[in-house]
Amino acid sequence: MWILFQRAPAPDAADWPGRRWMAAIDALAWPVAVGVLLSRVPGGTGVFGPTAMAILVLLGMLRLDKAVWRNHRYRFTTWKVARVLAVLTAVGVALKIGLG
Repeated sequence: MWILFQRAPAPDAADWPGRRWMAAIDALAWPVAVGVLLSRVPGGTGVFGPTAMAILVLLGMLRLDKAVWRNHRYRFTTWKVARVLAVLTAVGVALKIGLG
C-alpha cells in the first residue's frame, strides 16, 4: 500500500531589483552550458546529440518563460550547483587535512 503526502508549496521568492534579468540569464545559461559541453564530445553522438539539443532548447524556453513571467516561482539553478560544489570542496579539504 502506498501512502502519498502532498508537500506544501514553496513560498514565493522575494522580489528585488534585477531579479527578473538575473533569472532570465540563469534560465538560459545552464541549458546553453550543457549544450556546449555536449557539442564538444569527441566522436559522433549519433541520434543522441540532436535529440539532446532539441530537449535543451525546449527546457531553456520553459525555464525562460518561468523566469520572466512567473518570477516569484523561479528558483536559481546557480545557487543549487554552487551549494553542491561548496560541500564537495569542503569534504575534499577535510580529506586533504585529515590524510595529511
